[in-house]
Amino acid sequence: MVSPNQTRVMEFELQGFSEHPGLRLLLLGCFLSLYTVALTGNAVIITLVSISAGLRSPMYFFLCNLATMDIICTSSVLPKALAGLASEANIISFQGCMAQLFFLIWSASSELLLLTVMAYDRYVAICFPLHYSSRMNPCRCGALAVGVWGICALNASVHTGLMARLSFCGPKVITHFFCEIPPLLLLSCSPTRVNSIMTLLADAFYGCLNFLLTLLSYACILRSIVRMRSTEGKRKAFSTCSSHLLVVSLYYASVFCAYLSPASSYSAERSKVSAVLYSALSPTLNPLIYTLRNKEVQHALRRLILPS
Repeated sequence: MVSPNQTRVMEFELQGFSEHPGLRLLLLGCFLSLYTVALTGNAVIITLVSISAGLRSPMYFFLCNLATMDIICTSSVLPKALAGLASEANIISFQGCMAQLFFLIWSASSELLLLTVMAYDRYVAICFPLHYSSRMNPCRCGALAVGVWGICALNASVHTGLMARLSFCGPKVITHFFCEIPPLLLLSCSPTRVNSIMTLLADAFYGCLNFLLTLLSYACILRSIVRMRSTEGKRKAFSTCSSHLLVVSLYYASVFCAYLSPASSYSAERSKVSAVLYSALSPTLNPLIYTLRNKEVQHALRRLILPS
């Protein structure tokens, strides 16, 4: 609780990259480029999947959901980061901070859960090809997508609600370029035990459990590929998984670095670097990875650009 002689903080100052003033213009240019490419690339993916008859399989349905999550994630972080780099003051209201926290948690946790669903989709496609159309029918795919968005919206609501009930009475400088759970907990002047426990449980579920399930799916996929007699079959099976593996590797590496450590050992510099990876670089690279390594997407893109 806030004592009578303390004033509740109603706004925060985002430290951003103010400790490196000489890099401000460079970072501004880099972030603006990443944001532009991320928005454009993911919007193209959504458009292609929506209008192309050849991209109606469950894999592309989930890819469209992934692109939407990437747009939400990068749009919840980069516009404010760009504003902070373009001006001296980088102030965010308490309500704005909570909104940013909600959309970031929602999109980031949804992406982790969706990557597991996409790994399961590839597992069914390669290990049970004859049963794929029945197991991954449109109703089941829709239910999986709704479940991912709904569960993660609930998760984001819980964490945002727990954060909003805390008291912040100074200092008010967040040692990050956006509102994130660890630096906010360090600023609270009220007990944060419940927040820490819920964060740990979320890390265990979204980080560790989903990572293990994804690894299990790909272990089964690898075993099935090795057992294939046809070289062409092996090549085709591996090509359908390679893009997803690249996305999973990049995303989990950055998330593990950012979140799988207690708040007491929080490192601002490490967190900023890993946050750039999952909030800016990953949403930028995902559409490029899926476009450059997928002939069906390339064909749909050519038809969109050069209609016959």
